Amino acid sequence: MDNQLDCAPGGYFSISETGFVQSANRTFLNMLGIKNADDLIGRHIETVMSPTNKMFFHTYFYPHIQLYERVDEMYFAFRTVDKQSVPVLINGVRQERGGEVVIDCVALLMRKRLEYEKDTLRSKQQLEELYQTTRDVNNRLEALNEEYERKQQALMEMNRNLETLASTDPLTGLHNRRFFEDCLRGELQASKDNRLPLSLLIIDIDHFKKINDTYGHPVGDFVLIELARLLRETAGALSICARFGGEEFVVLLPAVGSEDAMAAAEQIRSVIENTPLGTHRVTISAGVDTSQPGSTEASLLEHADLALYASKSNGRNRVSHAKTLSKT
Repeated sequence: MDNQLDCAPGGYFSISETGFVQSANRTFLNMLGIKNADDLIGRHIETVMSPTNKMFFHTYFYPHIQLYERVDEMYFAFRTVDKQSVPVLINGVRQERGGEVVIDCVALLMRKRLEYEKDTLRSKQQLEELYQTTRDVNNRLEALNEEYERKQQALMEMNRNLETLASTDPLTGLHNRRFFEDCLRGELQASKDNRLPLSLLIIDIDHFKKINDTYGHPVGDFVLIELARLLRETAGALSICARFGGEEFVVLLPAVGSEDAMAAAEQIRSVIENTPLGTHRVTISAGVDTSQPGSTEASLLEHADLALYASKSNGRNRVSHAKTLSKT
């Protein structure tokens, strides 16, 4: 990167189509309090975002730039290395360079502009006080303000519904596979950054096809809904539960090692086995894997799935950890 761009008054960064940082100028690194470019290059851009801004990035930035090839003047906030919020105005463009699709972005600090907007708001309030002397104008302003509030509330509710739909399985109310995969990526990076373990559980309902074939899909759906409820209640507040597909569920346990993960999986298995779901009783098989220094998203899923297969092969209604497979 040439010196002029590196020291430009605006922050510049380029990411791959999947969000991994390919380059960044010194201005952008300084915004985030990052001393060495290597601490950001190669990492996912979401590592410098709060969970709220990650969701906004997914629900607005990615869809918009995929559809229109660019994003203009998006209000956003990054997070510095010491967890401080950095408000910016982002412009981005999606283009092909060297045979690869990249997204180039420019971020301008918004602190001054936000102060100006606050001053503008205060001036507006003072102006509205002056208009109180004119009844007709005042009534009109109040009517307009009420209409604005109604539309603003409707828009906020619509955005909340869209965010929920984008991340929730409609049948069980758990997170969906897309949301889980995003969480897995972020939690695995966080576990490496903080040198803490991350455990993954893959859970499958034993003989679920027999329930559908014998009692019908409405009963099968009821079993899935009730099992999701038990999973949410038993897995713990810090866990991330999702429906992975069909009768498979996944649970992420941040900062949980292999022994505690096995205990948590066994607790889930026992509760489900001993809790009637309406007039039915079901059991589950589970596979567990715990991150190692070289673990990837794919390896965690693969190893947990192999452990699940071992649980099923050994009679079902049991829990297996991937680390024991190589010892058997």
